[in-house]
Amino acid sequence: MGVIGNWFKERLPLSGVDLAELTNEPVPNHMRRWWWCLGGTPAYLFVVQIVTGILLAMYYQPSPETAFESIGRITNEVSFGWYIRSVHKWAATLMIAAVVLHQMRIYFTAAYRKPREINWMIGMCLLLCTLLLGFTGYSLVFEQLSYWGVTVASNICDTVPVVGSTIKQMLLGGEAYNENTIPRFFILHAAVLPTLMVMLIGLHIAILRLQGISELQFEDEPEAGPKHFDFFPDHLYTELIVGLVLMILLSVLATLYPAGMGTHADPLTTPEHIKPEWFFYPSFLWLKWFPGTFAVLSSGFIVFVMFVWPFIDAMICKITKRDDIYVWIGIAGVFMLVGMTVWEALH
Repeated sequence: MGVIGNWFKERLPLSGVDLAELTNEPVPNHMRRWWWCLGGTPAYLFVVQIVTGILLAMYYQPSPETAFESIGRITNEVSFGWYIRSVHKWAATLMIAAVVLHQMRIYFTAAYRKPREINWMIGMCLLLCTLLLGFTGYSLVFEQLSYWGVTVASNICDTVPVVGSTIKQMLLGGEAYNENTIPRFFILHAAVLPTLMVMLIGLHIAILRLQGISELQFEDEPEAGPKHFDFFPDHLYTELIVGLVLMILLSVLATLYPAGMGTHADPLTTPEHIKPEWFFYPSFLWLKWFPGTFAVLSSGFIVFVMFVWPFIDAMICKITKRDDIYVWIGIAGVFMLVGMTVWEALH
């Protein structure tokens, strides 16, 4: 063992002390509370998505002629295929919810302010990528929701001035839904978006390590006590427990509410009542309230405002001489999103 150890030390000159300094960054005390572990939750769910997605890709056939049948074979014939598919679906749902909640936590604690503006914008990119993963994922089944969801989305893209028609053709591989559409969505879902997310997560963590975690002080914390605790093993144990609870929850949801099969896509039959997944309810309702081009441009403007919010917030604070207005704006925004989601779910 000594010879082997020396061989590795010559080629990897990293001591135990160096490794501890690299991995054992002090963590602020507020991270002991479970609510503040939402950053690791979507990362864990993303790993679950990758593992189950690889298993599903072994049987999935991305073409209009075979997509629905291959999903049916996974669900009804492949050993534990129904379980893997259901875990994949529920992990996607929980991942979207976790990213939204994490972004809300960052917002309401003002952790986006100087010098963390760049990481806020990276977080917004991760949120958009997560939503696109959800959209491209359910578009692969080639049921009615898949086909008409893609058709409506491409028509919405077509209303964007100047570049809309080009975006539509790039998504569909033509002027309308055709044999090239599902393969394109499969490449987006299984390769392009996951790769982009891995890069963004790496950059997000790297900046977080450089800047450190924003520290919060609670009233019940002693002033004279220690302000930090070790990442390893204390915080790592917390993250492992969160991961175990999530795995149990995913298994329970997959067993009690397994992913089913909808109606095979029929380009000649427009469904009377069809809705996107719940995370697109606010956008879906917004499109019903306003005409096409205005709805698309206003939605893009709202997303742009969210991206550059740290700079808008700094300007508002400078003008009003108050640093708490963002809280009331955030509360109004949350009530609006929740209200629109509930309204669309009930109608």
